[in-house]
Amino acid sequence: MRSQELHDIKKMLEKQGYISDGAIAMSIFLAMQLEKPLLIEGPAGVGKTEVAKVMAKALNTELIRLQCYEGLDSTHALYEWNYQHQLLFLKMQEAKGENAKGLEKTIFSDRFLLKRPVLQAITAAQKPVLLIDEIDRADEEFESFLLEVLSDWQVTIPEIGTIKAKNKPQIILTGNRTRELSEALRRRCLYIWIDYPDFEKELAIVRAKVPEVDQQLGVQICTFMKELRQLKLEKTPGISETLDWAKALASMHLTHLDKKVVEDTLGVVLKDWQDMRHTQDALSELLEKTGVVSRIG
Repeated sequence: MRSQELHDIKKMLEKQGYISDGAIAMSIFLAMQLEKPLLIEGPAGVGKTEVAKVMAKALNTELIRLQCYEGLDSTHALYEWNYQHQLLFLKMQEAKGENAKGLEKTIFSDRFLLKRPVLQAITAAQKPVLLIDEIDRADEEFESFLLEVLSDWQVTIPEIGTIKAKNKPQIILTGNRTRELSEALRRRCLYIWIDYPDFEKELAIVRAKVPEVDQQLGVQICTFMKELRQLKLEKTPGISETLDWAKALASMHLTHLDKKVVEDTLGVVLKDWQDMRHTQDALSELLEKTGVVSRIG
């Protein structure tokens, strides 16, 4: 076990403002050592995407991001041909008396290739971090396309052939489990689940990211969020909502929570009207558990 290297990775993340734990540091360490993709799953807003961002900053390399969505295909992820430039080139050559048939190899070359995120990562001069964000939003056909990249570090373009990675990119895939990913994709990756943080970790994140927040207020915010997540909500708030709330309250120079402040700022934390109503109904109890019941008028 290279404990010093693990310690260095944890410090590397913390230096970029990412409060990690042993499991996250170990997963990143192994992904880098084994040169394997890392699949990170967990609820929305817990810092999955941030892992790739801070890795790129810490390693002083390029972050290439592919945002997945329903209907995403290889054209948008891998490459497109610049048809307008190809057509213009052909017309110019025909005007010079060149045979269009003989120009096929030229127009299907790197000169007319528009590189999309996956191909950019494969052909990068310096080892980049490739973030494939919310892979579960894409369909299984797109997953199948990715398998060649994830296992062989190469892509195949019919008109050109196979292009192997100059430098194997560090690939981070994230997912919110909106659908089950294929076994083939999972087998090619290392895996970690990032859950909502416990109170101590969330408080450390708030203090690192929002240093201007009052210490007592920071404790109350994290306690309230911990209790809020125990409710049955449609969209449970993550760390990103906690940070937004902390910044909002700190900007008002508040030093503690009270019922009116929470009611007036719930829209920073919750993004669903049913969740708002449910929370308002339970607000007195939530504040009591947070330890600010004495401040309710």
